[in-house]
Amino acid sequence: MTLISRVLGFVRDMMLAILFGASAGMDAFLVAFKIPNFMRRLFAEGAFSQSFVPVLAETRHQGTQENVRQLVADVSGTLAGFLSLLTLLGILAAPLIVLLFAPGFADDPGKFELTANMLRITFPYLLFIALTAMAGAVLNTYGNFALPAIAPAFLNISLIACALWIAPRLEQPIYALAIGVFIAGLVQLVLQLPAVARLGLLPRPRWAWSSPPVRRIIRLMLPIIFGSSVAQIALLLDTILASLLISGSVSWLYYSDRLMEFPLGIFTIAIATVILPSLSRQHAEKNARSFSATLDWALRLILLICLPSAVGLFLLAGPLLATLFQYAAFTPHDVDMSRVSLMAYAFGLVGFSLVKIAAPGYFSRQDTATPVRIGIVALCIGMSFNVAGVLLALHLKWAAPHAVLAVGTSLGAFINAGLLLRGLVRSGVYATQLSWFKELGRLLLGCAVMAVVLGLMAPPLSWWYEASAAARAAQLAQVVMAGALAYFVTLWLVGVRPRHVLRSETSL
Repeated sequence: MTLISRVLGFVRDMMLAILFGASAGMDAFLVAFKIPNFMRRLFAEGAFSQSFVPVLAETRHQGTQENVRQLVADVSGTLAGFLSLLTLLGILAAPLIVLLFAPGFADDPGKFELTANMLRITFPYLLFIALTAMAGAVLNTYGNFALPAIAPAFLNISLIACALWIAPRLEQPIYALAIGVFIAGLVQLVLQLPAVARLGLLPRPRWAWSSPPVRRIIRLMLPIIFGSSVAQIALLLDTILASLLISGSVSWLYYSDRLMEFPLGIFTIAIATVILPSLSRQHAEKNARSFSATLDWALRLILLICLPSAVGLFLLAGPLLATLFQYAAFTPHDVDMSRVSLMAYAFGLVGFSLVKIAAPGYFSRQDTATPVRIGIVALCIGMSFNVAGVLLALHLKWAAPHAVLAVGTSLGAFINAGLLLRGLVRSGVYATQLSWFKELGRLLLGCAVMAVVLGLMAPPLSWWYEASAAARAAQLAQVVMAGALAYFVTLWLVGVRPRHVLRSETSL
């Protein structure tokens, strides 16, 4: 289901690149969407889900069905009330928010006004999608992962439909994308309600700010808002700095980030979503062995997938961008500018993935202080690098200063991941094994062989700029399949078998 959603996301981004390119209007929409989407990742995928799921799992394990219903009623009512107020404030203060998150747009009054107007349309997405995340968390806790995983596909469908059918009818076509975001949030929420109702967990929401479970979730949320979303905060700060650079910088970072998010979304977030309820249940049951085994399985599987993905993104950055986006308004120059930032993001893919897997090891145990401290350290280092790097790039007149932002974000992700993993080991909740070094060596060997194959088979970048769409797609498919075959054959020859990544000690 996640794969379907991500593939539709690529179709969506191809449509946006073809119709709007890396224009000032596209920059404006990306900021108008990124602001509520950033908050969505804090309240929905980040702070809320990471704090709500452990409490829900504990209530289900130790209480009755009526206790679960009461928890859902209290949390849904309180969450909806708070976010309704926040949404209203966001709509009224849209110009101030744009000035805060994209200060560079103030130099272009038309671009600034366009961004503020679209933000008023997109901001309600935060309310809809946070309630959607709550419904998804309930379904995940009860073992239903398919419906919440497919729901994001409707964002892609909505944006594609609005870009094709509404945009041509508007005086300013870019507004159609903001309308598409609003519609998508509402549709995703409505889609999940029947499944929640079938569980008997769709009670009437009620405001319950003083309820002990709600207060407990809020206490857990406050530090997680920062700790679990350091990567998203860093990416948003990248947008602030990018808004100060030449027009198109925000779009170049967006398109390269989207390609990096593809393996991150398909594999890493999917696995992290699955293990959080499991880790929460195992912690509630005081099953330390299964807890450690679940973390170990997730980390091994992530490295098996994300190491070659990072190598592939780095070596095939240009061919991927040219094949997917270089049509109509998206020029070869846009491909070249996006390519350098994608190569930098590829470096950080493993770091981003390890953070997503390690963080549930803390949140499932309701430990929020440690990730906060670690997140602050990683963010400060990454942003210090970004500010210094951008100033140096501008002073030396580098052609692609926006790529420095991607490098700093990737660096911060690795620091964050390393400190999180070290904390899990030192606390004794995750027991590493000596076989890790041997298995990591095998994976790196497979990546090296794959890199050689990709380097030999991929034509020079100039070919990708000039070839037809069909020729690009066919050539890219051949190169990717050859690289994947080389990687997995190498692993097989050095002794890696499917059983090495299958669960044996515990079950999800």
